[in-house]
Parts: sequence; C-alpha cells; structure tokens
Amino acid sequence: MCIAVFMWETHPLYPFILFLNRDEYHNRPTEPLIWWEGGEILGGRDAQAGGTWLASSRDGRLAFITNFRELQSIPQAKSRGNLPVDFLQSKKKPIEFAEEVVKEADQYNGFNLILVDVRSKSMVYLTNRPEKTGNFVTQVSPGIHVLSNANLDSPWLKAQRLDHNFKEVLARYGKDELPLKEMVGQLMMDTTKDDLSLLPHIYSPETDYDLSAIYIDTTRPQ
Repeated sequence: MCIAVFMWETHPLYPFILFLNRDEYHNRPTEPLIWWEGGEILGGRDAQAGGTWLASSRDGRLAFITNFRELQSIPQAKSRGNLPVDFLQSKKKPIEFAEEVVKEADQYNGFNLILVDVRSKSMVYLTNRPEKTGNFVTQVSPGIHVLSNANLDSPWLKAQRLDHNFKEVLARYGKDELPLKEMVGQLMMDTTKDDLSLLPHIYSPETDYDLSAIYIDTTRPQ
C-alpha cells in the first residue's frame, strides 16, 4: 500500500513536486535509492521481484505505481513493479506506453500507474481498475492530485487529509520557495487514523484501521 500527493504544472518555481510513502511488509527485501546498472535509472528496488515503486531517469522521465486495494488476486500475475522500469527503459511517450500496457492490463493484479515526462510536460494516469467511465488511460491535468490504493483523486479520508494538509502549506508560502524537506515530515509522517465507521471496509476492521493512516507504522503500539 502506498500514498502520494503531487503538484503538476501549477507553481511558478516547481514544474513537479511529489511526496510518496511506500508501505510494504517488513520481511520483503528492498534495495535503497541508488543509480541502477548503466547509470540511467535512479530509484529503490524490490529485491524480491526486481521492479520498483518509484524511479526516475536522467532524461526527465519518472514513474510510480500503487497497488489497488482489493481482496481477490490473480495467481501468477505479471509483476506490477516492472511497469515503471519498462517505461523508463523505453523511448515511448507516456501516452504511447500506457496504451501498450492496456492491451495486457488483465494480466496484472490491480494497479495505478503515473507516467511523467517533465521535459515534454506530459503526465498520464493508467489503471486496470477503471471507474464507471471505463477510462484506463487519462491525461493528468495541472493541479494537486492524491493517489492511494483506489482511483486517482478518490475521496478516501486519508487522501483528503493529505490533500488538505498540502494545500495548507501552499497557502502559507504562496508563490515563494517551499520548505520541501520539512514538508516530508509535516505531510508524510502523519499517523492519524480514521473512524472505523467511515472506512471502505475492504479488509478486516483492524487492517482497514491501520491502513487509514498516511504513515503506516506497524512497529508502534496501537
């Protein structure tokens, strides 16, 4: 489970800002942020499956992915973590890559994928669990967006809280330089949990409650 808030093409000093928390089982081996072999991709790596949840390239491209929260899964499904890597290693535009993935989207468990080319000012959202509109691929409009484990900008409480907190910081600083390092702690270390009656009721009540925080800390006593 992950959550991200990002601002795209809407601030005079920052074409793109991203804050992202990755939540994963502690026993899943992970490699830290490094330049990968060949020196073209920068990102953490899932040492178990070989993919990543967030990575960027020297030529101004970036991709990040979240799982879609659901009970059912596909046995022997393709690894979702390879999708960001495949995009960064390709020369395709975000929309071109997304349209290729759609052709085999049913071979993956549920995911949300953001593909960015900062230089061409192109950002695409791809999901294989589209809303009623049925759109697998959407051009992301300039503005502030939150992505968790449902569709982009879904009104989950934790997503709304993160969106609100981010906009509060922006309101204080206006068009001035932002304290990005301080914002990591202010926005992404929030352990507030929501009332059980207001949660989506996908897993057990205990699990849904734990997952309702922006920062999921399973080492702290409840």
